[in-house]
Amino acid sequence: MGKSSKDKRDIYYRRAKEQGWRARSAFKLLQLHDEFQILHGLKRVVDLCAAPGSWSQVLSRELYQKQNQPDAKIVAVDLQPMTPIDGVTCIQADITHPKTLHKILDIFGGEPADFVCSDGAPDVTGLHDLDEYIQAQLILSALQLTTCILKPGGTFVAKIFRGRDIDLLYSQLSYLFEKVICAKPRSSRGTSLEAFIVCIGYTPRPGWNPKLELNKSTEEFFEGANIGKATNLQFLDLPDPEERKIAKFVACGDLNDVDSDATYSLDNESRLPALDPVQMPTAPPYKKALEMKRRGDLVRR
Repeated sequence: MGKSSKDKRDIYYRRAKEQGWRARSAFKLLQLHDEFQILHGLKRVVDLCAAPGSWSQVLSRELYQKQNQPDAKIVAVDLQPMTPIDGVTCIQADITHPKTLHKILDIFGGEPADFVCSDGAPDVTGLHDLDEYIQAQLILSALQLTTCILKPGGTFVAKIFRGRDIDLLYSQLSYLFEKVICAKPRSSRGTSLEAFIVCIGYTPRPGWNPKLELNKSTEEFFEGANIGKATNLQFLDLPDPEERKIAKFVACGDLNDVDSDATYSLDNESRLPALDPVQMPTAPPYKKALEMKRRGDLVRR
């Protein structure tokens, strides 16, 4: 996080630093919980694509401090390294690899998870169709692991990019969950395509045994689930239409709260202290350049 004047006037950005959250995205999960009460009574939780860890922080504070559940277990998974969080087991691994699934199950003692979430997103290119496709594939990858580890009746929450073919994803999820809702937290900028899919009441498909395997595409993984192929809606052939449910859209968060798209003037801004990062970067992209600078390799000749 930088320290520009605009950053100071982004109220959610500043609130995150003042309250000790690693990123402003923590408020998105908090507002989703306020709307749907999805974090109550959880014992085993998985946070996928977790870095830098703001959602894991929310889960830790909610389960250990507010609900006082010392026996709860939280696992955070990401390809990037993460600074440790109290009560959270961090795994640096690929969410599509079978070994990752086995590690999580070992931590849970072989028991299924109550809740799986993913706030992951690709580095956007600005090409909306491409970004939406990559994000949809990321969600399906997270859903693969989720169907292998989530208990019947459990909840799955993931970031989505709302685009032309998002109804396809809603349709597929509606075959796996009793209730599917598209939610837009107040802290999520209205100018962004970002939203969150809240899937409540996991219902395994009859006769389908999900198994995570290497070198198997998401379409091959869900082939036996009979939830429709991952093709364009124009050519989509879904199963029984009466079984399918339509996802409704919900805005969550206090409507009287601050606007995430706005910047606000601050009293005595010139004297407003700059806030240091809550967590220093663990694997910054400029790390190699810093090492070269220390060795003097970047000195002009």
